[in-house]
Amino acid sequence: MTEHVDVLIVGAGLSGIGAAHHLQDAFPGRDYAILEAREAMGGTWDLFRYPGVRSDSDMHTLGYRFRPWVAAEAIADGPAILGYIRETAAEAGIDRRIRYGHKVTGAAWSSEQARWTVGFEHDGMPSTITCSFLYLCSGYYRYDEGYTPEFAGIDDFRGEVVHPQHWPAELDYAGKRVVVIGSGATAVTLVPAMAQTAGHVTMLQRSPTYIMSAPSVDAIATKLREWFGTRRAYAITRWKNVAVGTLIYQLSQRRPRMMRKFFRDLTIKQLPEGYDVDTHFNPTYNPWDQRLCLVPDGDLFRSIRDGRASVVTDRIDRFTADGVRLESGKELAADIVVTATGLDLLALGGIALTVDGREIQPPDTMAYKGMMLSGVPNLAFTIGYTNASWTLKADLVAEFVCRLLRHMDERGYSQATPWPDPSVTTAPLLDFQAGYVLRSMDRFPKAGSRTPWRLGMNYAQDVITLRHGRIEDGTIRFARRSARSLEQATA
Repeated sequence: MTEHVDVLIVGAGLSGIGAAHHLQDAFPGRDYAILEAREAMGGTWDLFRYPGVRSDSDMHTLGYRFRPWVAAEAIADGPAILGYIRETAAEAGIDRRIRYGHKVTGAAWSSEQARWTVGFEHDGMPSTITCSFLYLCSGYYRYDEGYTPEFAGIDDFRGEVVHPQHWPAELDYAGKRVVVIGSGATAVTLVPAMAQTAGHVTMLQRSPTYIMSAPSVDAIATKLREWFGTRRAYAITRWKNVAVGTLIYQLSQRRPRMMRKFFRDLTIKQLPEGYDVDTHFNPTYNPWDQRLCLVPDGDLFRSIRDGRASVVTDRIDRFTADGVRLESGKELAADIVVTATGLDLLALGGIALTVDGREIQPPDTMAYKGMMLSGVPNLAFTIGYTNASWTLKADLVAEFVCRLLRHMDERGYSQATPWPDPSVTTAPLLDFQAGYVLRSMDRFPKAGSRTPWRLGMNYAQDVITLRHGRIEDGTIRFARRSARSLEQATA
């Protein structure tokens, strides 16, 4: 017989472990399982192994609401974050619920049985499991490959080409000339880390990114722990950092010229006198039209001041045998080229969905509160904030799912399906100008022209609507199983 669980969580990364913790805390007796396609827990923080990999959000907001981050470093490296996730899972017994090497391929909903039949592959063999509620915590990008543009002449290059998503453990870059293509969070992490031992590292960017230095240790958080203890200090610091981040974001949206000058002035102070800031660190877009990059203690700027790294702003003409030729005619000699060129996004983990035999195409659906799909019962997914920590939103999604399940239990409902008003028009799910988003949004669910069909990007507002707002808001349709279907499901 096919195994059945109350809730099936897909993905054992930061979101999946957090979802499981919320679920078992709210419903100690509820049966659930976690299917993880890879052979290890941790998601992003286990996958990425490139030098210096770290968070681009502070750990007081990237950490879980229910488990304080106690290390001194506010901006943590990948191994520390992975350890935090694993410790969270082990302490709560969540690690015993994870089934590794289980790649979910499809899920079919039956309204008659009020359950999902989820198909997966394990050890090369297909199998199924059923669940009453399907909770996708698989993130929104492909784990098996990153994004690399087509570069003319790349086969002519005699050195090594590496993508950060598939970093070879044996790569030796000591004393070598390295070119890192890109200017996003991965590139600004790689450059100072590799510059410590490489001969020289060049960050080659087509266009600049807003980069802001932040202290690796939050002095206020440290003092608050002395005064109030770990848990209280964590909550205060979390809200303090949310407030600061929200202020910077809102000012960037409403006073872009002022904030452009603010970031420019900060950058000038970090770089040598006379440095060409306007060419290399003054983006053409407004602040927060793309994600702001944080560098702890200004390590990127320090490596530039020390002469161990440099920035070149130009376009690539083609690869040559010895490096990269630019459109300006200049050639960058390289032994290693790192293509920190971004992610390839994947909607809903690439899982094929059907509802009562009808195929569901994500672009044909609308996202309810950024976490459920129109016309699709008993399914939730997690997409974090683009302007703040991913976990802030992931925690709220988990809390809402638990509230929804409790509401259904109390009223005897077996199905919860969001249905949009026909007057609601569609818009891209993410209103964000980053290249990896623009390349992929046509494959994702749509957002709507008004709430609750917008993907909220304001944590304080989402706390009110997701943690405290009404469940029966006139948008979700609830249903009960018939006596006949109940007999069939339990037979």
